Amino acid sequence: MSSEGRPRVLLADDHLLVAEALTSLLTPEFDLVGVVEDGHALVEAAGKLRPDVIVADVTMPRLNGIDALIQLRLGGDRVPFVFLTMHRDVTFARRALEAGASGFVLKHSASAELIVALRAALQGKTYLTPQLAGEVLEAMKKGPEQAADPIGSLTPRQREVLQLLAEGLSAKEIASSLSISTRTVEFHKYQMMEALDIHTNAELVHFAIKHGLVEL
Repeated sequence: MSSEGRPRVLLADDHLLVAEALTSLLTPEFDLVGVVEDGHALVEAAGKLRPDVIVADVTMPRLNGIDALIQLRLGGDRVPFVFLTMHRDVTFARRALEAGASGFVLKHSASAELIVALRAALQGKTYLTPQLAGEVLEAMKKGPEQAADPIGSLTPRQREVLQLLAEGLSAKEIASSLSISTRTVEFHKYQMMEALDIHTNAELVHFAIKHGLVEL
């Protein structure tokens, strides 16, 4: 909490207009301690700024919001995490909750719901937009068999490589970005193609777009 007792919020969204609108929305009740534009910057800022709660988009450059959350949780950071997204898709909401999210709100209903979701997250509760709640609970009841998510079959590292490939980086650039060898990048790519039954780079990019790792 800030010195005034207001909760400290870290915001992650690569759309400037959205970030500006959210800043106006949050400042009456929260202290905005930082705004970042990609998943790697989010993980780094969370460690430095120690916010009370994080608001993040799902689809962001370099590292998507869900994988950023997974990295934080693997590092032992339990900060409440609320997703704010355009994706009205049960699969994204389910993936976010399974990764440890405290909230999932749609951007077009943000103003009212986001504040409610943040208050709930700070109290240790989970908030799921009513527009998806029924479908998500139904999908989670079915278990992993019936609600198979192809993205979930990939490791976090494979998803990182896939996102960077889809963003147009070469194997050499990906290797440099992730501090791994070019051969390791190619190996991850081969493993993904095998697992997803995909045969070309274009198909990989299409898959990444379809599953929200990158935007068109």
